[in-house]
Amino acid sequence: MSQSNKIAILISFFALWINMYFSFKYQQVIGFVVIFLFGILHGANDLALYQKINEEKNTRSLKNIVLYYIAVVFLGALLFYIFPIMALVLFILFSGYHFGEQHWNKLKSEGSNTILTIFQTIYGLFILFLLFQFHEIEVKKIILEISNTSIASINFKLITIVIGLLLIISGILLNSKMTKFKSEIIINIFYLFVFAIIFKTADLIWAFAIYFVVWHSFPSIKEQIHFLYGAFTFENFKNYFKSAFIYWIISLFGIGFLYIAFKDKEIFNALFFSFLAAITFPHTIVIIKMQNKT
Repeated sequence: MSQSNKIAILISFFALWINMYFSFKYQQVIGFVVIFLFGILHGANDLALYQKINEEKNTRSLKNIVLYYIAVVFLGALLFYIFPIMALVLFILFSGYHFGEQHWNKLKSEGSNTILTIFQTIYGLFILFLLFQFHEIEVKKIILEISNTSIASINFKLITIVIGLLLIISGILLNSKMTKFKSEIIINIFYLFVFAIIFKTADLIWAFAIYFVVWHSFPSIKEQIHFLYGAFTFENFKNYFKSAFIYWIISLFGIGFLYIAFKDKEIFNALFFSFLAAITFPHTIVIIKMQNKT
């Protein structure tokens, strides 16, 4: 287990301990604030990453890149408006791959790109559905608000079991193809138990905030800094923050406006996750391109 993951476990359980001293309402507020401050930050430097990825080609100006990125976000938001169920399914699949890739990005393909991608996606989906099945009522309310479609008959626990079986099968296949897989499997199974404890103990938003920030955003920021500047140092973190600042602030103002307008309504949760989904699509594509360059 790496030192950073040991720290992540300590932070996670400290966050669960703090959770005991706050009411449901304050847990939600703190969870949103943490996601706004750190979760949004990890995707605010996508344009700098895109420029770095394509620096040799030098085919697009910053203006064109910004317009392209905004167009993808807009199309994602439009998809949620016109075809919300389809958009939700795509969001969950994209997020599943994105989360799974974060946990297994140390593996090299060794000629098994397709199997590795499938395994990473299933691993990420298993994490998501662990969260969903522990907060089934809240998640179904949010989906109803987003899509105006009831999924009351869907059994998240059964879906989680099926995904777990697919995870085992894909893991067995990957183990036969990749020599480095065995050295990673035990610790990543242990992390799943840690996530299950977090998801079962904390409120939906607080549980998501712990995972999204501590286990996804922080490691992603560290990787991005390595890619952009060559090493993870405090000075390079400052450079990263300066580069991301304007886009981070714009995102915070946008979400802040939604919160002020809808803070007393359940629809805010739906709007918040729709916003995350819209920016997840281009962010995931950028991170895939970054990983292919490393």
